[in-house]
Amino acid sequence: MSEDLFLKIIRREVPADIVYETDEVLAFRDINPQAPVHVLIIPKVHIRTIDDLESEHAELVGKLFLAARDIAGAEGLSDVGYRVVMNCNEGGGQAVFHIHLHLLGGRPFSWPPG
Repeated sequence: MSEDLFLKIIRREVPADIVYETDEVLAFRDINPQAPVHVLIIPKVHIRTIDDLESEHAELVGKLFLAARDIAGAEGLSDVGYRVVMNCNEGGGQAVFHIHLHLLGGRPFSWPPG
């Protein structure tokens, strides 16, 4: 397994604007934000894609979403709304191969995304 950027952030080898951390989850602001609030929420263990999830990861993935809820509240997004996205593989928009949620807010969203 090659090293990915997120593992380097977890180990503090690469700086990041960290907004949330537990023993299992780390969240930091995206360096190329697509909304006024754009936070990446990652597990501290390496799981390459959604396709690599195992049933034993169910609780961890739930913790990613609970972190998204907590961060959205701290950012003042709970009442106005926000978007949570997880991409899978290059064709699905995944650029870093370490599962992560995108928490986006602070502007209106439509469907399809744009």
